[in-house]
Amino acid sequence: MRIFCIGALILFSTMVHSQERGKLLFFQTDWGRQTSWDTFCERTKASGYDGIETWFPNDAQSRSELKSALEKHGLLVGFLNGTDRSLPFEEGLQVFKAHFDTLARWKPAYINCHTGSDFFTFEQNKMLIEVSHQAAMAHDIPVYHETHRGRFSFNLPDTQKYLKAIQNLKLTLDISHWMVVHESLLEGKDHNLETVVNRSHHIHARVGHAEGPQVNDPEAAEWKNALDRHLDIWEKVIRQKWKETAGPFTITTEFGPPNYMPTLPYTQLPVADQWKANVFMMEALKKRMNLE
Repeated sequence: MRIFCIGALILFSTMVHSQERGKLLFFQTDWGRQTSWDTFCERTKASGYDGIETWFPNDAQSRSELKSALEKHGLLVGFLNGTDRSLPFEEGLQVFKAHFDTLARWKPAYINCHTGSDFFTFEQNKMLIEVSHQAAMAHDIPVYHETHRGRFSFNLPDTQKYLKAIQNLKLTLDISHWMVVHESLLEGKDHNLETVVNRSHHIHARVGHAEGPQVNDPEAAEWKNALDRHLDIWEKVIRQKWKETAGPFTITTEFGPPNYMPTLPYTQLPVADQWKANVFMMEALKKRMNLE
């Protein structure tokens, strides 16, 4: 059974690279998941997703249940790998590097990295990016580095420096983080974003704003300007990649649970539905890209 499961994952991974230009593959985040893998994957498939994005489970039983659920419901998987900033740098580097080998055995569609730290030096972060590139080449699996607060890519100007210095650096664009860091929707900064657009290979679709990484409800009329701004940038990324590659473009809808999702005081009840928000993001992108 294990051999069959791995074979199925290889087949699904191959789909990512073999489909024609002009396609999107959507991944649902398991961030905040409170159900079994089977229930989560069943709902993910029923909602119209092609796969899930998750951190690698720590225990063997959870890994077995995840693999079975992916096979049963015909879903791809994208894994996350992150630098443990609590460890001494050299130790953290080795743990980060070794984890690629573990993830690669599952033949994921891609690996998305929370790489380095805004407190690391340029050279330290560069070393982490380089071991990621080596892993991508060794395992023939796309490895991307997410634009994320607290990481090397926490703001636009610093990320541009890394892109200029490291030609093989590929990004996951989660631009909601930069909206907060720069306290704006980056209006008038399209020229600064050109290199980022060209080097983005995966998107985390969440709508941020000048004072936070996640609006309370992307369907609310008061957030239309923020939604449209994100869609404009994402469309540029997607169309650029469709020009360059024959395979489909991958997107993770990543609205998060409480307390990333705003909550009411005292009760801590979320002000919106996380699942509904993520499905809305998928449908909004399909509509924008004329794929309904």
